[in-house]
Amino acid sequence: MPHDGPARTGVSAPGACEAGTADTGSPATGPQTATSARALTFAGAALTALYARAVGDDEFQLLETVGDTPEYRVPKRLSPSGGSAAAHAVRTGRPLWLNAAALASYPEGAPTPPRARSASLGALPLEAEGTRPACLVVVGTSADGFDAGQQRFLERYADAVTTVLCARAGPPEQAAPVLRRALLRLRVGSFDLVPDTGLIEADEALLELVGITPDDFDGKVDTLLAHALPEDLPALMSVMEPSLHAVGRRELEFRVRRPTGEVRWLSLSCRVPASVGDEPERVLGVVTATQVRSRSADDVSRIQWLTAALDDAATVGDVGRVAVTALREPLGADRVALADVRDERLMVTLLDPPDPDAWPQLWRAQWRSEWPDAPVSALPTLQLALRDGRMDLWPAGTPLEPGLAGVGPGGLAVLPLPAKGSVAGVCLVGWDQPHEFIPEERSLLTATAALVGQALKRAHAHDAEQELATMLQRSLLPRRLPELPGGTAVARYLPARRGLQVGGDWYDVIALSEDRVALVIGDVQGHSAAAATIMGQMRTAVRAYAVEGHPPDVVVSHANRLLVGMETDLFATCCYVELDMEEGNTLFVRAGHLAPLLRHPDGRTEEVEVEGGPPLGIVEDAEFPLTAVALSPGTVLALVTDGLVEAADLPLDAGMERTRAALAAADPSDPARMADALLGDIGRREDDVALLLLRYDGMKTKPIRSGWVVWRLPDAVMHARRFTARTLRRWNVQEAADAVLLVVSELVTNALVHTQGSVRLDLVLRGNRVRVSVSDSSPRAPAKPVIVDWESTGGRGLLLVEAVSDAFGTVPVAGGKQVWSEISVPRSEPATADAGL
Repeated sequence: MPHDGPARTGVSAPGACEAGTADTGSPATGPQTATSARALTFAGAALTALYARAVGDDEFQLLETVGDTPEYRVPKRLSPSGGSAAAHAVRTGRPLWLNAAALASYPEGAPTPPRARSASLGALPLEAEGTRPACLVVVGTSADGFDAGQQRFLERYADAVTTVLCARAGPPEQAAPVLRRALLRLRVGSFDLVPDTGLIEADEALLELVGITPDDFDGKVDTLLAHALPEDLPALMSVMEPSLHAVGRRELEFRVRRPTGEVRWLSLSCRVPASVGDEPERVLGVVTATQVRSRSADDVSRIQWLTAALDDAATVGDVGRVAVTALREPLGADRVALADVRDERLMVTLLDPPDPDAWPQLWRAQWRSEWPDAPVSALPTLQLALRDGRMDLWPAGTPLEPGLAGVGPGGLAVLPLPAKGSVAGVCLVGWDQPHEFIPEERSLLTATAALVGQALKRAHAHDAEQELATMLQRSLLPRRLPELPGGTAVARYLPARRGLQVGGDWYDVIALSEDRVALVIGDVQGHSAAAATIMGQMRTAVRAYAVEGHPPDVVVSHANRLLVGMETDLFATCCYVELDMEEGNTLFVRAGHLAPLLRHPDGRTEEVEVEGGPPLGIVEDAEFPLTAVALSPGTVLALVTDGLVEAADLPLDAGMERTRAALAAADPSDPARMADALLGDIGRREDDVALLLLRYDGMKTKPIRSGWVVWRLPDAVMHARRFTARTLRRWNVQEAADAVLLVVSELVTNALVHTQGSVRLDLVLRGNRVRVSVSDSSPRAPAKPVIVDWESTGGRGLLLVEAVSDAFGTVPVAGGKQVWSEISVPRSEPATADAGL
């Protein structure tokens, strides 16, 4: 394409035309005429000529030209009755568009060599008040002629020329210069940008479109870009990037905000001409005002869908899947990758397609894990895009670093994902076949990047909150449930799916002794961090009171007093169950909680009618009565919170019935699957859910027990030893008599000497072990001596007990403590049960 040439004024007064001189006028001075030529060049015009009838003359004479006249020359006069294209257009009243081949049929008035043979031509009659006093002739550089878009622009330009001519007083030959004024009327601005320096030559029309006065313009491109809307800036900068324009012209619609606050739509068209020698690379372009861009129905629905889908996307993974749906199929892309930016590293969170063979070998070799990562510095293209926060569009054939070369061999879009002044991540969209980035796609990419960036920021915060909530919840709930002799316990907890996924539901299984277990389920009001904190305190308190050996009603009463004393606005419900694993006897205490459920061995289900008290934390002196129920082996006990059985669309009674039905239909042979069946698919949970199941099987080996109340007499230890010897003979375990009698002597003596109140001796035979337990009323554990030598007289007994015992320890019980010892004994014959003496 020829370089931009100066505009020339053809006639400045009637006398000059009538004289018929060869002079076409002097070149206009200043940049104004050059910018006019630059604007028309983008319409495919190398030369634009205005012909008009002079006063008293029937011929059309050349009034004004804009363009490269040294390479294209047109006649100074044309006959209206001749065979020129201009005369034909004036006679018919319709524009005439001729490519190089068709132009050969109109030799008269055609442009002259040297380049005329490859030129095209357009002739547009100018009509005013029923006459055609002028004609606009446009010489094009393409042999194929003007395309439809160029023709529309030139027709608008011809109308503007007509308007300027009619607005002038006097004959048309006094209207010079007309062509530039017509461009101003069309509001067409032009620029010449040198990217390396950031300097730009912009005409007055462009400055007026943006809203800058010539005196305030400093010649820097950043001054113009500062008026663009932030969401349009990445696409605008990518279009003006020189390296992107080697394949042709680029167009874009964008918005600017004028000083008055008005938002104006502008249309940009630019190209990069070939550099000559050491001449710096330049970007030439024109900007025109356009009507407010209205999106098509598909664009509107797509953005609406994307906004709604991202609003529902809670996690980073959800955001990535929505982004893939929004970009890959609508753009016909072959690959989409989404990566977070964390501490100057890219953490790839989603690859679509997920098949490793769809990605470059370098990715498969170095990024093997589910969450691969790479330093940003290893990928300069991404590093530059993330630093500038702008979208980069790389066409086919663009040389890129090895880490990106195979992602989009036919075209690659690099989309930084902006969020609150920073970059949350980056999205890569790649094509295998050569892909042309049309303006509509740029708009979609820009809009998607902005929406995904904000959603990704929210997802990061959400994931961080949920990770913290999960850690908090896991730390407050049991890590594992104990193995029980004669039963199997399983539990499930599901957080609410709205807000912070942490709540006040809790459960616990507390092994009180070898044959007694406590089951607890509770619910603190709300599902927040405060509720979780109270929940952790209540769980700890209930466990502490239970381990001390208090009966169930006392445990719940103590927990209630503790919560009242904490002066919190939250209350809690609780159901506490103590189960004798040997006999199946169960004690229930309920504090404002849902009734327990039982599934009998025959499949029947029922709600246990437990007399309840008020929720914890409301009445300090509340009473919590006990309810006793006997369980038979094969019975399943289910404790639930209201999140499982109650919701906005599920009444409590209906929810309990549904849970009972699920409990009856579940297979009790696998308590874990039974718990999952009870949870079912409960959809979007409004509240957190806790579930505790215990299948009571009964103890296969029942212990044999015998007890003795030790009276505080001088010979109390002797009577305790006699009772122990008789019991061991009845149990046929005399082989362990020496060790057992030593333990009984030392523990009973220690209790009588160091404590006050009652003392009790209990013997239990379970399998091949005898357990000796001595209970007293002192909560203080016996202290073993720190230093033992030949002169010391106290504390030796405990050392002897520990030495002969297989296990030894102390546990708190209600009103005191219990010191116990276990001793292994050989068994020759089965022992008989002894109810005690």
